[in-house]
Amino acid sequence: MRFTFVEAMIDPSFYVPLARKCEETGFSSFAIPDSIIYPEHSDTQYPYTADGKREFLENKPIIDPFILMASMAAVTEKLHFYPFVYKLPVRQPVLAAKQATSLAAISNNRFSFGVGLSPWPEDYTATNEPWEKRGKRMNEMLEIIRGLSGGDFYSFEGEFYNVPSMKLCPVPSKPLPILIGGHSNAALKRAAKYGDGWLHGGGEVDELEPLLAQLKGYLKEFGRENDNFAIHAISADAFSVDGVKRMEDMGITDAVVGFHNTYSLEQDNEPLENKLAAIENFANSIIAKL
Repeated sequence: MRFTFVEAMIDPSFYVPLARKCEETGFSSFAIPDSIIYPEHSDTQYPYTADGKREFLENKPIIDPFILMASMAAVTEKLHFYPFVYKLPVRQPVLAAKQATSLAAISNNRFSFGVGLSPWPEDYTATNEPWEKRGKRMNEMLEIIRGLSGGDFYSFEGEFYNVPSMKLCPVPSKPLPILIGGHSNAALKRAAKYGDGWLHGGGEVDELEPLLAQLKGYLKEFGRENDNFAIHAISADAFSVDGVKRMEDMGITDAVVGFHNTYSLEQDNEPLENKLAAIENFANSIIAKL
């Protein structure tokens, strides 16, 4: 089992020391969120909270993922990074490919591109991208990013995007891993068809197994059941040694853990020292015992 530390909406100056502590204590990855704007008016429901409200995001600092991950990669040597998740369809695919390949190259292959759909129409309005057919557009974007990350000349003609033959430089020396988030049937199918892994967004413990069963069914459908496919999951089981073993038995490769309630309406005023201690305590009680 590998372990990912996820942190969000905290004092931006905390991220560099937290990344160093994660690397020091045996975490494999550090995941961060993506959010562009907070609209003054919105009736949209958030799919990962019980009440569907988004007020937990207001006045919370969220740094652009590529800027933040580059700053953390610069002060570490082994720790990997990924956005959890980068809202891909509100961006332009060639520019997203350039950012992703640049970070993967400069970090010595320590970046995975965690992507998903934004659930909020306001994000699409703000970036002048259509809400309609966002899933189909994302599928084409994934093909374009995969193609451009190889370093050779690449072209694409699709329903939504036309990319004349071009290449990017630099590109990473290893294939760029693409991790795809989402709990819907379409998201799970997209992950199985286009991704190198799936990002579980959390929820009730008893909801995870059915999602995994669906995902594995789609992997079999696409002839990928024997591929080296990563599954990053959030589960209370990650906080005990026996629980981690249960997660492994379910086929989960990466346990995603955090130590505060991201969905709290209150600002996170926990001191840095407490956050560093929580990482170390988890590493000593769980990672070191596996």
